[in-house]
Amino acid sequence: MTMQAPRPKLFVIAAPSGAGKTTLVKKLVDRSPELRFPISYTTRTKRSNEVGGVDYLFVEKSEFEALRERGELLESATVFDNLYGTSRTQVEQYLSNGHHVILEIDWQGAQQVRDSMPECITIFILPPSLAELERRLRDRRTDSDEVIERRLRDALGDMSHWGEFAFVVINDDLGRAIADLEAILAGAGAALASGNETLHAIVAEIIG
Repeated sequence: MTMQAPRPKLFVIAAPSGAGKTTLVKKLVDRSPELRFPISYTTRTKRSNEVGGVDYLFVEKSEFEALRERGELLESATVFDNLYGTSRTQVEQYLSNGHHVILEIDWQGAQQVRDSMPECITIFILPPSLAELERRLRDRRTDSDEVIERRLRDALGDMSHWGEFAFVVINDDLGRAIADLEAILAGAGAALASGNETLHAIVAEIIG
């Protein structure tokens, strides 16, 4: 009897700024060659350490709006006055070719993806504490104090949506967080389900 290949799945990962989701997703994709990671569109200015077409597809606002009007974006959101969006075509092509797909977006985008593709599996990344979140943001040395304060305020709002996600991973230790994500991708993440009472208590301590 021939074993059927597992059906390709769409995993949606969201987090507040500074929780480390970009690092986690990159590590996860490096360790799992079968995963595909669509490159997001953004109107944000490219940072000195970023490469167009690798980190993001950097476009002007007018081009972004045209993509959205043509229905070419699976999701789009405004984050810190910049537009971000995911190519519907990229995602559908990867899935049709038999690959699992990971999206790294914010909670607003995750809501849109759930509406469009309700079979997707959603994961929210949390920092171990608000103090650690602030330390990570400051260690980037890319933002002013004013921007960091705004990011921290917005992070609290973002984190209030954690219960909308199927799974929650706390990024305290990088290796452990990656292992947790791999468990979810393998279908073995029951302890990380957002409905887990123990997890509820831990999240309540983090958010305060």
